Amino acid sequence: MNFGERVISYYSKLGIELDLPKGIEVLNPYGEKRVMDICKKFYSKYYNDDKGRIFIVGINPGRFGAGITGIPFTDPVVLESECGIDNELPKRKEISSEFIYKLINRMDGPDRFYKHFYIGSVSSLGFVKDNKNYNYYDSKELMKCLKPTIISNLVDQIGLGITSRKCYCLGQGKNYEYLKMLNLELKLFDSIIPLPHPRWVMQYRRKNVDVIIDDIVDKLIS
Repeated sequence: MNFGERVISYYSKLGIELDLPKGIEVLNPYGEKRVMDICKKFYSKYYNDDKGRIFIVGINPGRFGAGITGIPFTDPVVLESECGIDNELPKRKEISSEFIYKLINRMDGPDRFYKHFYIGSVSSLGFVKDNKNYNYYDSKELMKCLKPTIISNLVDQIGLGITSRKCYCLGQGKNYEYLKMLNLELKLFDSIIPLPHPRWVMQYRRKNVDVIIDDIVDKLIS
C-alpha cells in the first residue's frame, strides 16, 4: 500500500471501546460512508505515493472540521475551494481550517504542502460534551483513560510513512506538554517543535496572522 492507502486503512479501523467519563461522547466521523469516500479522494489526490512525510500533530478532531470531513483542519468549504474536492456536506467555515489553508497557500498550495507534510492528531478521534467540542486533555480522568489509545494512535500514524525524527506540535500549551511527556517515556521523536494552535491564533492574535504564518513557515522549512 502507498501512503494514502495506509491512511485510509488506519482511519477505517479507528474506534474507542472504553468507558469514558460521564457525559463525554466519542466523535468518530469515519464510520460514515460519505466521510470515508471523501477521505479516499483526498488521500488518493495528495498521498498517492510512497514518499515519506513530516508529522504535524494536532489535538483531536473538532465538530466542524475533521469531525465532518474526516481530514484534519479541512472543513467542507476549503475541501471544495482549495482542494478541488466537491462534497455535499454543510458548507460551514471553521476558523482553524481557515488558518491552516492560509499557511498551506503561503507554502505554494496543497499539492506542494502535502507532498512534504502529514497532519494528524494526538487523538485521531474527537470528543463531545454537552454538544460542545471536548479535548482529550480537558479532563485528567479522560487523559488517563485514553493514554493507551493515544500511544497506539501516535505509533500507528508514525508507521504510515513518517520519515523525520522531528515533529511539529500544533498547540504550545497543554497539547505540547502532554506530547512532550509521552515522548520522554516512549522516545518517539528526537525533537518536538511547538507551533501556535490555529484556533488560538484566529481567536486572540488575528491581527498578527501574517506574521505568525511567516514564523511557522520558517520553522517548517528549517
